[in-house]
Amino acid sequence: MSKLLYCALFCSSLLSQTSFATDSAQHQVQQVAHNLLPKVQLEGQKYKPVDLQTRLQETHLPGLSLAVIKDGKVVWAEGFGIADKKQNRKVTTETLFQAGSISKPVAALAVLKLAQDGKVDLDADVNQYLTSWKVPTNEFTKANPVTLRQLMTHTSGLTQHGFPGYVRGSKIPTDVEVLMGKGNTDLVTVDTLPGKAWRYSGGGYTVMELLVADVTKMPFEEYVQQTILTPLGMHNSTYAQPLPKTLWSKASAAFDDKGEQVEGDWHVYPEQAAAGLWTTPVDLAKYIMAVQQAYAGNTVDPSRQSWRSKCLKFIMTYGAWDQSLNSVSKDLSSPMVGKIKALATVLKHM
Repeated sequence: MSKLLYCALFCSSLLSQTSFATDSAQHQVQQVAHNLLPKVQLEGQKYKPVDLQTRLQETHLPGLSLAVIKDGKVVWAEGFGIADKKQNRKVTTETLFQAGSISKPVAALAVLKLAQDGKVDLDADVNQYLTSWKVPTNEFTKANPVTLRQLMTHTSGLTQHGFPGYVRGSKIPTDVEVLMGKGNTDLVTVDTLPGKAWRYSGGGYTVMELLVADVTKMPFEEYVQQTILTPLGMHNSTYAQPLPKTLWSKASAAFDDKGEQVEGDWHVYPEQAAAGLWTTPVDLAKYIMAVQQAYAGNTVDPSRQSWRSKCLKFIMTYGAWDQSLNSVSKDLSSPMVGKIKALATVLKHM
């Protein structure tokens, strides 16, 4: 997935197209937008602030969308620039973006919901739930079977860091084919002792995705839509892959690091839990506020039992996120630092 498209979900080229904000929030946002500083700063070094437009021109970002949360509410959201250069279609607050690895923490809620409903045990061998494929047995899994807790915290020992996606119109493999190495990535297998160490694994989240489908007897995207996205009011979000034609007119294209629109406009990700979410910053804000409410002990959706107990059990009894941050924070230039911090922050505040 294009780094520029990934950034578009969180930062905000040329003219504002659609926005809403309180007066005070608008003033605060404008102050921030004209005083941007580097994310990583060296002690004793002075940095000159730049404005948002300058920064976006420097990164060749054609368009983006953002949302700001304050005191448990979305106080400002806005779309900027172009979503599709071919159609000269502008970004709005309802423009869909590919969320990349932010797909993972949202997908994790689906597993926590299954655990809360008593349908899975986070610490049981995942092979007892998988029916359409099994984690290959070897000396590592015999000593320590892979669990859902390990899949969600990147400690399962499973291979395959990430996924490049597929050009639209090309043959798209199934989850099982992906795991068997019959797509454009290698066979997913366990090559180190599960639970021993942290290592980022999109392959692990694909196993988790398949498990959800096997347990619920439903396509992954349908189960998440019914139990997570719709209850949270995330009506501009979907895990459907390929993206349904009815939503093409709302989708942002992907762009390379020169700001050029990619072939086919965007890639298809059959690895939905790992990288397949289409969403908006406003919808992601709803997710963030919901997990904050769950952490505080409040019911997320009046028609459903709160997720709080299982979320807290999952987060508070496992320290892998702290370990993962320590393992990568030595290299502050690594783009993985930001991804892991974002994921860890969401999970720790559920």
